[in-house]
Amino acid sequence: MRAFLIAVGVVGVVLILLGLFLEAVKWLIIIGLVALAVSIVLGVVKVRRSVD
Repeated sequence: MRAFLIAVGVVGVVLILLGLFLEAVKWLIIIGLVALAVSIVLGVVKVRRSVD
């Protein structure tokens, strides 16, 4: 699960950077932000479950 979260985070960052370099392709920034947000939320949920 941890490797999956890292992979999603890396993909999100790469898509954000691609979106910044290719300004015309704004949907890449949106997808990257969504992927990054999902990885953060899943990480927080996993940490809370492992603590309890």
